Amino acid sequence: LTSTGSAICGAAAVLGAEPVVKAAPHKTAVAVSTVVIFGTVSMFLYPALWRAGILGLTPEQMGLYTGATLHEVAHVVGAGNAMGAEIADGAVIVKMIRVMMLVPVLLTISYSISVLLVMSLLLARRTKGGAGRAKVTIPWFAFGFLAVIGFNSLDLLPEAAVAGINSFDTFLLTMAMTALGAETSIEKFKRAGAKPFLLAGLLYLWLLGGGYLLSRWIL
Repeated sequence: LTSTGSAICGAAAVLGAEPVVKAAPHKTAVAVSTVVIFGTVSMFLYPALWRAGILGLTPEQMGLYTGATLHEVAHVVGAGNAMGAEIADGAVIVKMIRVMMLVPVLLTISYSISVLLVMSLLLARRTKGGAGRAKVTIPWFAFGFLAVIGFNSLDLLPEAAVAGINSFDTFLLTMAMTALGAETSIEKFKRAGAKPFLLAGLLYLWLLGGGYLLSRWIL
C-alpha cells in the first residue's frame, strides 16, 4: 500500500489497492498518512529549492521532476502553480501518466496474489492431502478507470458536467477518507510499528534523489 501510494497517486492509489491486497483498515490509514505527510513536505520544499536556484534544472526538467516525484495530484498542482505555469503544465501531464499506471499495477498485484494462492493451494494438497478453494480478487474497477479515460477523451460531455462529476468525485473521496479515519486510532498506528514509516521515508529519499538525477539525465 505504501509503495503503491508513493509510486502512483498518493491516497487514491492506496485506496485503489486496498481491496486487491485485502488490507486491514488501520494499515490503509497508515499508508495514506505516509504519502500525505511526505507529499505535503515536498509541495513546499520544491518551490523553495526552485526559487533559491539550488536544483539547477530548466523549467521543463523541473516540471518533469515535480510530476514524477510528488505523491498526490493536488501536491503536483500546488507545487507547480507556485513555480509558474510553464512548470505546472508539464508537471500535471507527467503526473497524469503516473495515475494511468494504477491500472497495470493493480492487475500485476492481482496476478501476483493469484500465483501465490495457486502455489499455496498445490503445496497444501501435497502436504495435507487437500485445501480449501482460493479466492482471487480481480480489480474490475481498474477497467472502469480505463473506460472513463477513453470516454472523457472524446469530449462528449460539456465542461459544466465534467466539473460537477469532479466535485462529486472529490466529495466521495473525502467521505472515504473520513470513514477510514473513523476506524483508526493511535493504538492501531502503534500496532503497525515504525516499518511503514521507514519504508515511506526510504521511498521519499529515492523520489528526491533518484527522480532528480533521472530528470537531469532524461532532458
